[in-house]
Amino acid sequence: MRILIVEDDPTVRSFIVRGLTETGHVADQADNGKDGLFLAVSEKFDVIILDRMLPGGIDGLKILETLRSQKNSTPVIVLSALGDVDDRVAGLKAGGDDYLTKPFAFSELLARVEALGRRGRSESAPQTRLEAGGLEMDLLSRSVKRDGQKIDLQPREFRLLEFLLRHTGQVVTRTMLLEGVWDYHFDPQTNVIDVHVSRLRQKVDKPFETALIHTVRNAGYMLRAD
Repeated sequence: MRILIVEDDPTVRSFIVRGLTETGHVADQADNGKDGLFLAVSEKFDVIILDRMLPGGIDGLKILETLRSQKNSTPVIVLSALGDVDDRVAGLKAGGDDYLTKPFAFSELLARVEALGRRGRSESAPQTRLEAGGLEMDLLSRSVKRDGQKIDLQPREFRLLEFLLRHTGQVVTRTMLLEGVWDYHFDPQTNVIDVHVSRLRQKVDKPFETALIHTVRNAGYMLRAD
């Protein structure tokens, strides 16, 4: 997901950005209300993490009110040291979808971000085609082509390629693949991922001039269309 963090505290902001990046998300950031509002209204994000108290003459509630007045429905998590009931109510009434008080655990913030991201995707039109570098996947017919040439995949290979395509340009870790493709929430300590990636490369990359599936050393894999 692409996530905007509007937070003036550099320590908190860098902590969130690092954590989101390490878990495979794309993080944009702003350190004041003016820049945060500009990015929020001019770019497309899956979720916005928004501090309430911001410099720049525009606070978090004002950003929220502006977004909602423009019919912008991007999910927003309000992040604030103001944790009284009245403060939380004010944040939600201004248009926030969730409210998290500081200090916070990153695992909880990540869970809330991903929950809002799933909600936003479920409310939008379902995606039926995935494409990258001449590679095309039709999710309805369960078919795959590259440069017009049909590629036959086994069900697990199809799911693996779908996961990589949905994260094009992002590093996909072993943990992400185990959970997203095999539905394992533990590491079975086998080379099952390496075997399936190797088989997928034989079909998707080997017959063609340019490789799309790349190994990222000590991190995982990336599907990249240069």
